[in-house]
Amino acid sequence: MVDKVKVDRRVIKTKKAIHQAFLALFYTKNIESITINDIADLANVNRGTVYLHYSDKYDLLDHLIAEHIQNMIGFCNPDSGARMRDELTPLFEYLKENIAFFTAMFATHKAAVFRKHLTKVISVNMKNKLDRNLGTKTEISNELSAQFMTSAFIGMIEWWVEQGMPHSSEFMAIQLEKLFEKNEKILPGVLGK
Repeated sequence: MVDKVKVDRRVIKTKKAIHQAFLALFYTKNIESITINDIADLANVNRGTVYLHYSDKYDLLDHLIAEHIQNMIGFCNPDSGARMRDELTPLFEYLKENIAFFTAMFATHKAAVFRKHLTKVISVNMKNKLDRNLGTKTEISNELSAQFMTSAFIGMIEWWVEQGMPHSSEFMAIQLEKLFEKNEKILPGVLGK
């Protein structure tokens, strides 16, 4: 049992080093110019170790994106009845704790890949919430409402990260909640109050 724990810790440590190396390279280089050797050298592992965990650099990027999006979604419980700010504050804290990842993902020429994945996951979750809370009683399509809210939400996150997180997580959560409240006539019942 002790050996398994040691192996697991080593694997976690190795993967973390690979992730950090990849993000450092991704922030400064185009993904096409990054090689597995670059990642391995910066992570201080051999290239076989990288291939042990990921089939290629695109697989590594997909894993990182999926992991962070899943973690982000985990902060939002649409059925909790909690105020939006109470759900968003820990989400903004998560963004702050993982600044290297989000800065790399929102860098101008790389934002499209991450934004596409994030938009898909959030808009599907938002539409499901709208469908549950609103049914078909509104004049505006739930799908279009979900896209509107998703774009606004991601835009705020992207701005906050690109500006170097000039406001606290709590301030951002409150401001985002207030912005959505302004549109509550359009989107009643979505804020989980």
